[in-house]
Amino acid sequence: MPRLRVLAIAFVALLTAGLSAARADSGTVRLSFIKAGFFIGGSAGSGTLTFRGRNYPISIGGLSYGLTFGGSQTYLRGRVSNITRASDIEGVFGAAGAGGTIIRGPQAIALVNQRGAVLELSGMQTGLMVSLDLSGMALALR
Repeated sequence: MPRLRVLAIAFVALLTAGLSAARADSGTVRLSFIKAGFFIGGSAGSGTLTFRGRNYPISIGGLSYGLTFGGSQTYLRGRVSNITRASDIEGVFGAAGAGGTIIRGPQAIALVNQRGAVLELSGMQTGLMVSLDLSGMALALR
């Protein structure tokens, strides 16, 4: 009898998890931000989330620590997935990375926040920037 109860609870938990994953949706994102630094860097910018036919303005802020030198302007666009409402995009997206841009260079990145939202972005970075750092980018709806 206790085994049957445990199996029933496990079945209900799996069914609930499957239903919540089935309701997850995706949207598109456009971001524009400026990054500058000398060992410690910062970034700020704005963007737009398009989700279920509506546009939501986004503000961007971030910090990086490591070998960071220079300044750049970055334009990214792509997809956000695994969200059920627009506010799921809010939070801190962390990354460790290395890269460099002299004048102009392509960028591509995939990030996940604490709510499970997945950003898959690509675009262009212009400026002079060399980095080997840990960074975090915070997104918030305005």
